[in-house]
Amino acid sequence: MKLLNKTKMYTLMVFLSMAIVACTDKLDEPELNNNFAGGTDFTKTEDMELSLIGVYEAFQSRGWEQPLLIAVRGDDVNAGGLGDQPDFAETDLFNYNKDYWMYNSLWENVYVDVISAHTAMEQIARYQELADADGVALGDRFVAEAKVIRAIMLFHISQVWGDVFIPTSSDTAELLDLEIVPTQQEVMQHISDQMDEAMPFLLEVHPNKRTDLPGGATVYTALAIKALANQELGNYQIVADAAGQIINSGEFSLFPDYYELFKTPGKLSDEIILAMQYSDFGQGEGDREAHLYNPYGPQNWTPAIEGASSGWGFFEPSMKFIKFMLDRGETVRLETSVLFTDRGIAELQSDPAYADLPAFVSNTTRDGDIINDYVRALFASGKHYLPSNQLIPGRTAYGSNKDFNIIRYAEILLMYAEALTQGATGSGMSADQAVNMVRERAGMDPLTGVSLDQVLDEKFAELSMEWGKRYYDMIRLGRSDELSYDGRTFTADKTFLPYPQAQVDQFPILENANSQ
Repeated sequence: MKLLNKTKMYTLMVFLSMAIVACTDKLDEPELNNNFAGGTDFTKTEDMELSLIGVYEAFQSRGWEQPLLIAVRGDDVNAGGLGDQPDFAETDLFNYNKDYWMYNSLWENVYVDVISAHTAMEQIARYQELADADGVALGDRFVAEAKVIRAIMLFHISQVWGDVFIPTSSDTAELLDLEIVPTQQEVMQHISDQMDEAMPFLLEVHPNKRTDLPGGATVYTALAIKALANQELGNYQIVADAAGQIINSGEFSLFPDYYELFKTPGKLSDEIILAMQYSDFGQGEGDREAHLYNPYGPQNWTPAIEGASSGWGFFEPSMKFIKFMLDRGETVRLETSVLFTDRGIAELQSDPAYADLPAFVSNTTRDGDIINDYVRALFASGKHYLPSNQLIPGRTAYGSNKDFNIIRYAEILLMYAEALTQGATGSGMSADQAVNMVRERAGMDPLTGVSLDQVLDEKFAELSMEWGKRYYDMIRLGRSDELSYDGRTFTADKTFLPYPQAQVDQFPILENANSQ
């Protein structure tokens, strides 16, 4: 959604009252969307939007560790070594510590925001009680949008833990009364059902065409999340139908330049279905909305723009991924996805099969940033990189002003193609056409009669380093052998993270849930 102006942001600073999930400092902080505090005038229908804006603000306030933890376990990425987060590196090796602070932070903070979405929906209902017909209709749309944002958060948390809670209101006490934790299948079906409930009330436009909240959820966001949930369930006809509606809408297209898609020119492009949006508001100092991208950046670089900060080196494209891409003859997708160091290039060339490398395999990016050697990793993620020459003058933080893409049209095309190779019937486009649209942008030759294996390879090339999509595809399809690489040994009991001990202590029912 379009970032809030400062007045709206300050208006939303009100306190969250929660009795149950209150074991960290975050739950004592002001929440942006919970406006149940005394003094709210529910006759002012025009203020109802602030509750929805608060849902987006909470959703976009992801801690740096949250997407990092969701994404680290695939064969596309390694945790940077020799850092001050050894349990993060161990998680990448499938050695889990239920007491690790990252696990609890991801679980707790996502659920705080899910509960906040419920609070907002309940607050909107109070406005609707005093609104005219137009106000009631607007409130229905706002509630539907809140359901969409709540759904993607539940989707991610269930991918990580499998069986998880499904809150139905802002009353967290209901969780203490549960006799069984909903299964992952029940969570995904719930998400699909919620999207069906939401869609009749949502705008039927590309998110970037919204004039009120550009980038906010529309019917196509809901369709994309419905497709994702049903892909997890193996309901491939539903996946094909939902993805097909997005494709046939004519609202979406692939951004022509893959390299720039993940940088400033790709912001709110016709490819983006859902993203967390951030901004420096066009100014070199003062207020900003930002995600902390430092974990993804190289520890040591010589930026083209002097003074631009480096990163922490916690997130490294795997050698397996790089060799896979070289074997395919990939160019722009490999250049975009990987920042190379000289040390990494030398390690790659130590394998005689990769002694001769394309010219773009260099420690200097096309924007002139030099990626120097550093101890934690051989490579860094290019998808989380913003060239220093795209920083707004005066801003020095790594990746400042960069959006964080979650769902792209390219993924919809590939999900659609996968569904067709799994036996679903498509509408208006073949699996070959869907895959070849993605390949054409990448400068790859077209395929004929695409197989499931070819679709999965295309997803590996296109979506790696993005929200763990590769890991969850391999788990979903029973191809976990791919996850045992470079000394790692994956076993089925490592599919989900263990529930954080702090949450088990609070909700003993988790002790007997079947995720572990």
